[in-house]
Amino acid sequence: MTSATRPDTAATRVVFVTGPSGAGRSTAINALEDLGFEAIDNIPLGLLPRLLEGPPPDRPLALGIDARNRDYSAAGLVAAFDRLTATPGLSPDLLYLDCAADVLQRRYSETRRRHPLAPEADPAQGIARELALLVPVREAASVLVDTSGLTPHDLRAEITRLFAPDGAGRLAITLTSFSYKRGLPTSADLVFDCRFLRNPHWDAALRPEDGRSPEVQAYIATDPRFTAFRNQVIAMADLLLPAFEAEGKSHLTIAFGCTGGQHRSVAMTEILSAHLAEKGWPVSKRHREVEQRRAAGTGAKPEGPEATRT
Repeated sequence: MTSATRPDTAATRVVFVTGPSGAGRSTAINALEDLGFEAIDNIPLGLLPRLLEGPPPDRPLALGIDARNRDYSAAGLVAAFDRLTATPGLSPDLLYLDCAADVLQRRYSETRRRHPLAPEADPAQGIARELALLVPVREAASVLVDTSGLTPHDLRAEITRLFAPDGAGRLAITLTSFSYKRGLPTSADLVFDCRFLRNPHWDAALRPEDGRSPEVQAYIATDPRFTAFRNQVIAMADLLLPAFEAEGKSHLTIAFGCTGGQHRSVAMTEILSAHLAEKGWPVSKRHREVEQRRAAGTGAKPEGPEATRT
C-alpha cells in the first residue's frame, strides 16, 4: 500500500474505486454514495477531463473504474490519478479493492456468473488475466482494502470508517491476526511474528479458546519474553503512527501472525487495539482465522463480529 496525500479541508475529495471483478466495487460505490459522495460507476477514462474541468465539484466524487470499459488501461488510470493529485482544489484517492484469486473464483462459482474477461472459458482464466492487468494499479493505490474475508456488511463498515467526513485527515488503523499456514494478509503494512511466545494450543483446557480469552492472555503473559515484546510493539506504534499520519498516509494495517492464528496473534491484536483506542486512534480489528473457524462451525465462541471498530 502506498501513502495518500493528506486531504486539504478546502479540497473536494475524488475517490477512484477499482479492483478485480467480484471484489466488491459496487458495494463500495453504494457505501460512498450513502456518505454523500456523488457516485458514477463504470465511467470511461476518456470522460474524466470533461467531468473535472472547470471549478472543483461542490460534492465529493466516487468514480467506479472497471477494467471492462472500452478505453481502459492500467497506465491510463494511474496517470489520471497522478494528474488529479497535482490539481489544485482536488484531493484524490485511489481505492483498490483487493481479493484472493481463490475467493474470487468461489464467488463466481456461487453466483454462476461468467467472468467479463473470459466469458466463454473457466472464470479462473479471466480472474488471472484481470489480476495481472491490475498489478500497476494495485501498486499505485493510496488505499488498499483486502475483501477476501469481508462480508458486504463488513466492507460497507470499512468504507464508512475510511471515508466518513468526520474521519477526514486521520490515519485509520486496521489490526488483524492471522495464521502463517494460510499466508500473510495482502494489505499488511507492518507484520509481527508471535510464534516465539508460549503457545496455549498445548494446554488442553485453553485449546478451544482464542486470544480474546483472559485465561489465554494470562497464559501467554507467563512467557518471560512477553512483557518486553508487548512493550516494544506498543512503543513502536506510538513512535510510527504520528509519523505516518504526518507523512500523509491515510490507512495502515498492522498484522500479528502465529501458527494457527487463534491464540498468540489474537491476544496481541487485542492488546494493541485497546492501547491505540485509549490513545484516540480510529482503529478496527479483525481476527481472520477465528472468523473462518466460526464460519465453519468448528467451535469458536459465538461472540460479536470479528470485524469491529473500537
